[in-house]
Amino acid sequence: MTGKALVDTNLLVYAYDFSDPVKQEQAFEVLDELAQSGRGVLSTQVLAEFVVAVTRKIEQPLDLKAAQKSVENYLSSWTVFDITSFVVLEAVRGVREHRFSYWDAQIWATARLNQIPVVLSEDFASGSTVEGVTFLNPFAAGFDLARFF
Repeated sequence: MTGKALVDTNLLVYAYDFSDPVKQEQAFEVLDELAQSGRGVLSTQVLAEFVVAVTRKIEQPLDLKAAQKSVENYLSSWTVFDITSFVVLEAVRGVREHRFSYWDAQIWATARLNQIPVVLSEDFASGSTVEGVTFLNPFAAGFDLARFF
């Protein structure tokens, strides 16, 4: 498989969450490889969810200034897709036809409409493919990013 991978919120958040050092280390490794290779992409949805999660939901939350700095860094160094009206409509179809939750459907729709073949997330069935988008869990045993690119 070649191309790019859309990173879901949970992968970003684990990089900032000290409560699970194993997942934090794996998140760092995957994000570093994606950043170095230029294969990682984000969406505005992911960045918005990231801010909420790292400032409110992790054990040692970031202050808003640190969260803003992280978002600015991602915006300046990663490809970031906007959530458009087409993405919203496609997400609704994803809910209706594939029974995704709305927010998961929006991740899928963003990848599908921007021709991103892989979503890295622990929120989907790892290894499943829906309309050309394959979901991979970067925290699954034996996960090796190099195997997919």
